[in-house]
Amino acid sequence: MAQFLVTVRSRLSSAAPHQLYLIDADMDAATIQRFTAELLHDPVVQDAAVSPLGALDDLALPEGAWGIEVAYLPGVTDNEAESIRIGAERLGLPVPHVVRTLRRHLAASPDAQAEAVLREVCNPLVQTAITLRGGADVLAQRAAFYTHLLQTPADTTPHIARVDMLDADDEELLRISREGILALDLEEMRAIQAFFRAEGRQPTDGELETLAQTWSEHCSHKTFKAKVRYRSAGDSSLPADAQRYPALAQLAQPGEVAIDSLIKTFLIKSTNEILASHTDPWVLSVFVDNAGIVAFGPDHEVSIKVETHNHPSALEPFGGANTGVGGVIRDVLGVSAKPIANTDVLCFGPLDLPEADLTSGVLHPRTIASGVVAGVRDYGNKLGIPTVNGAVLYEEGYTANPLVFCGTVGLAPRGSNPHHLQPGDAVVVLGGRTGRDGIHGATFSSVELTHTTAQDVGSAVQIGDPITEKKVLDVLLQARDRGLYSAITDCGAGGLSSAVGEMGAETGVRVILDDVPLKYAGLQPWEIWLSEAQERMVISVPQPHLPELLALCEAEDVEATVIGEFTGDGRLTVLHRGATVVDMAMAFVHDGRPQRQLAAEWAAPAAPAAAPAPADPTQELKRLLAHPNIASKEPIIRTYDHEVGGRTVVKPLVGVERSGPGDAAVLRPLPTSPEGFALASGINPRYGEVDPYWMALAVVDEALRNVVAVGGDPRRAAVLDNFCWGDPRLTDRMAGLVRAVAGCYDAALAYGTPFISGKDSLNNEYRGADGARHAIPPTLLITALAHVPDVAKSVTMDVKEAGNRIYAVGLTKDERLGAHSPAASGLPKVDLATAPALLAALHQAIQAGLVRSCHDLSEGGLAVAAAEMSFAGGLGLALDLAKAPASGPLAGEALLFSESPTRFLVEVRPQDAAAFEAALAGLPAADIGEVTAAGELRIAHGAAPLVQASITELQAAWQGTQVV
Repeated sequence: MAQFLVTVRSRLSSAAPHQLYLIDADMDAATIQRFTAELLHDPVVQDAAVSPLGALDDLALPEGAWGIEVAYLPGVTDNEAESIRIGAERLGLPVPHVVRTLRRHLAASPDAQAEAVLREVCNPLVQTAITLRGGADVLAQRAAFYTHLLQTPADTTPHIARVDMLDADDEELLRISREGILALDLEEMRAIQAFFRAEGRQPTDGELETLAQTWSEHCSHKTFKAKVRYRSAGDSSLPADAQRYPALAQLAQPGEVAIDSLIKTFLIKSTNEILASHTDPWVLSVFVDNAGIVAFGPDHEVSIKVETHNHPSALEPFGGANTGVGGVIRDVLGVSAKPIANTDVLCFGPLDLPEADLTSGVLHPRTIASGVVAGVRDYGNKLGIPTVNGAVLYEEGYTANPLVFCGTVGLAPRGSNPHHLQPGDAVVVLGGRTGRDGIHGATFSSVELTHTTAQDVGSAVQIGDPITEKKVLDVLLQARDRGLYSAITDCGAGGLSSAVGEMGAETGVRVILDDVPLKYAGLQPWEIWLSEAQERMVISVPQPHLPELLALCEAEDVEATVIGEFTGDGRLTVLHRGATVVDMAMAFVHDGRPQRQLAAEWAAPAAPAAAPAPADPTQELKRLLAHPNIASKEPIIRTYDHEVGGRTVVKPLVGVERSGPGDAAVLRPLPTSPEGFALASGINPRYGEVDPYWMALAVVDEALRNVVAVGGDPRRAAVLDNFCWGDPRLTDRMAGLVRAVAGCYDAALAYGTPFISGKDSLNNEYRGADGARHAIPPTLLITALAHVPDVAKSVTMDVKEAGNRIYAVGLTKDERLGAHSPAASGLPKVDLATAPALLAALHQAIQAGLVRSCHDLSEGGLAVAAAEMSFAGGLGLALDLAKAPASGPLAGEALLFSESPTRFLVEVRPQDAAAFEAALAGLPAADIGEVTAAGELRIAHGAAPLVQASITELQAAWQGTQVV
């Protein structure tokens, strides 16, 4: 057996990091040289050197120089190392026993700089490093480091612990929860105590961990299912036509309002009311499967899910985002669909935040942003799934708690997702192996972050393996088409305990942990059961189909293992080497959690302070275009593949140079049909800081107008909610959440748009070493999916031809919250009396071919939208805002920068103007100017000029901001 180090250096740049490979294998010198030449380096641009571990090459570092070598911690997924093992096998070379990959960074600079570089290149949660100092004897230091890395975990004696809690008092129960990272409150611990008292025994560690993940906020959504007592002193924001805002009217009652489950009272209820009025059952599955499902054409269905991976991304940005994408892809696989598109919405702290302003234990937003973007890119691109839509926001409130929303859309034959699991069916786990990574992910994501979280739950951080997931995907689609499984779910939060426990909730299940494939030895039984190791799916397989399923997996190089059987006894039974790890009634596991009781107290916010209007509107427009939330995200978008699969019709970047900001993506799933769907999002946390109810209406409106702007049908649109909030146990936070969910109800009913899926991520707060709390802004992401009758009629936001008319559609009010502008006049409020009709009329105009381009008005108002349309199309605009529909006489600055919702700028050919005006008759729409060939944006208010600038300088302002 040989242990050796391969050092690969670039011939192109002496400053490039060295790639190091530690190999433990049965190879002689000649085989090692062949192994290196064929697998580890490219001789055209790299040099390679091989050193036995006992005779390392002499790394001479002069005085003042230093080096850092970084490797993944043992047990952390190393995809490059796994690729080397696979490559060796396919080349007929000896497969190494151990492969470890490292990066070496060298420099000659002060020691203090070495420490700064170490913080940038090594995350101690998933990596380990050695710092080498010039002038020192580094040979022994390196040899010890390498020897440690090549060690493999030793097997340990399995131990099933009994947790002494039957006689524990309340203080002791809370200590058990806290120290075990169970995230269970006192009432829940009392319920567990009472159950096991009745059983007459102490719970095992596996049972307590199973209940903790099943009852976690992440898995059981206990805040959204809680009984809430909401109090306010009335609500002056209720419009005069209160009947259009029924949920707000309910909350506006003085005194206390009792709400039994936010999800049932508002989200599910609104969807049921909408679907009851539909004669065409196009919504196929809501709030029950891993993803929402709608019909697509006569023979297919489209599924969609959006998840969050916030806490993991705060600790390890690349791995957190990477596994977030992988997890939501598996959600769509969990409804037997082929993933065909991804979305990502990212919220970071300011990239220019001074290091001195960082809270203790928090990564800098630059580090988080670059890692998250790389993680999203890595998974989607390698899997061959286009990332087609998203947004990126930068706010101080996200510095300690970044938000990472990952979404996936899937396509499947209609009715191809089976739900007929029967007792006797085999439990089969397939895909990645199980390790210690991800343990306590469900419970850790259900509590606030603190300055010690990284040390307490470092094992919750993971690195994804997209190549393994691609193989799993291919196997499952074949197994689906052959009818080989009777039910399916993904292995996500809570690992096997969640996946198998949920699948067997109605029948019962018996699992043998001995058979679960492990990454390495040394795992305790409860760790095997709870591990959230990635790239795993669980399916139930009727016994007659088992040989064919296993043969398929073997042919596709996917590991598949039978680990148990569904029983019919109504119990969750888990064994390891004959010993009982878990033995509980399914009824208690899934229905035994006491309903949470929460209080909510709403105090109306103070009106925003007015500020003087900008002295120079042209300069203000340039400043807005350069604001990180508005500026071009092309440096991020271009790292993602948005073309792979050949389905993307309207892409994230549009216009003559493919650099303009598209409103929504349009995809054509089937080459045999002209139909497609539009995909877009709405998000505006600054509105949420004033009133989450009106934020909810605004972001639903934004998502819908984005899909309408490209040709989506608002009458065949469905939406998803993702709530990211602070601690719901605080009455003000909970009141804001109640108002946001109520806003979703009123918006859904008004637009006739059902919610088909959702997710909540609560406790997004960071508590520093000084005890100070840092909460994120109340954040609601709405994702809209709308049917496009004919993708050939889709439109984009870039102006097309000089001489065409520009229409302002929608009513402008003096609603400038000051989100991106110093002026402030009021929170934008959706008028539910006109908004649905306006969206429907505009859609009909687009379908009639009357619209050449269309762009929604959002952050920065009409001025920003006009500038974006202009430079995206390479043409100028001449506009007179005195003609724009408005609520009354408004100053020019208000017309320029108002963020009133449900508004568009629309380009129409002169010969279509009359038909367009007829299509929008009775709705606020007016011709305000034309497209010009002058290459300049000119906006006036009657005779008074407001903005005059070349589209070149406006585009330069928009593209000049660092966004990653």
